Amino acid sequence: MIKRFYILTWLLFGLEVFAQQGTSSPYSFYGIGDVRFKGTLENRAMGGITSHGDSIHVNLQNPAYYSALRLTSFSVGATFNAGRIESNTESSKAQRTALDYLALVIPTKKIGFSFGLIPFSSVGYNVYNVSSDAILRQYSGSGGINKVYFGSSYAITPNFSIGADVQYNFGKIETKAINSFSDVEYATREINVSIASGVNFNIGARYQKLIDKKYLFYSSAVYRPGGQLTLSNDRTLTLINWAGLGTVETPIGDPVNYSVPDDKMKLPTQFDLGIGYGKNSVWSIGANILYQSTSDFGARYNTIDNVQFEQSVRFSLGGYFIPNYKSFSNYLARIVYRAGVRHENTGLVINNKSITDTAFTTGFGFPIRGTFSNLNVLFEMGSRGTQSNNLVRERYLNVGFSLSFNDQWFQKRKYD
Repeated sequence: MIKRFYILTWLLFGLEVFAQQGTSSPYSFYGIGDVRFKGTLENRAMGGITSHGDSIHVNLQNPAYYSALRLTSFSVGATFNAGRIESNTESSKAQRTALDYLALVIPTKKIGFSFGLIPFSSVGYNVYNVSSDAILRQYSGSGGINKVYFGSSYAITPNFSIGADVQYNFGKIETKAINSFSDVEYATREINVSIASGVNFNIGARYQKLIDKKYLFYSSAVYRPGGQLTLSNDRTLTLINWAGLGTVETPIGDPVNYSVPDDKMKLPTQFDLGIGYGKNSVWSIGANILYQSTSDFGARYNTIDNVQFEQSVRFSLGGYFIPNYKSFSNYLARIVYRAGVRHENTGLVINNKSITDTAFTTGFGFPIRGTFSNLNVLFEMGSRGTQSNNLVRERYLNVGFSLSFNDQWFQKRKYD
């Protein structure tokens, strides 16, 4: 009962944790920021494949996998990011630590239920520009969109299940722009705040087949219809006494509030298809392709002529290996060794250049003695963007940790 109390407490009060800034990328300036969630750390360590699932690890990308679990599972994951942002003339470092997800899956005989909190996107940038006529401009942003979800799946047969989840998206994005002119005493500061809300849903299916009693073929399909975000906007303009980057912004007079029309953003449609093959509880390799239609995220307040959005595609390949999951004398033989690679066209086009993201991943699953629970570690090294076309390249290393607590909640007692 104590374990269950802590799990429910984490879920109920996890909203505060998601208020942290989850990115430091200048590319989060556009739209609603970086789309952060790419699966649980276990799946991300295998290149982000969505088709793999077993009886003790949560799969949050395809709701059809909820009923595949045999134990009630609570999963929490967090990532530390260390990156370098490089242009043709300079570079800078950035670090961030953020909670990735909180999720609970409760399986019964044929039906599985799940609910939790997941970040959808993050905004976090601080960039500046000095023009030839000595105009200093600084742009910064923070916040993001989170989602709380509830889902269920049903095992039609032991090999085939379907599922769906409903997601409520919410959050706050704040952006700030400061303009300082060399021949003007005071600078101007514009702060824009967007309060976002909206609903969307996913539907999924999974199929697996045991071959020769020990090899497993599995496949997965997920469809997310396009949803919609409503943005309630507010703008404040203030004169400030400002000496430049890193100095105190002292307001001059009272701020002026402007009425800004509410806005609506269409969430793009997604299709995700995956297949895999392996020897049950020994090794497996899988591949996924995720297609996303063109979005209309755009910029929330400013018309930017050099930015467009296009169709997005992500390819993932990865798998795992367990030397001997039954071993009692050799702990190293029971560790899950994972690896993968992914390549993604993010759908963002700047200066007629498509922004891509490529990463190599590896990870380990450490079983906790005497339980079905496990600790998982992720290492993800990648690169996003380019230094050509007056853009920047981000080189990053993500180190992630997740805990999966597994227990039998609804086991029928044989003895009183």
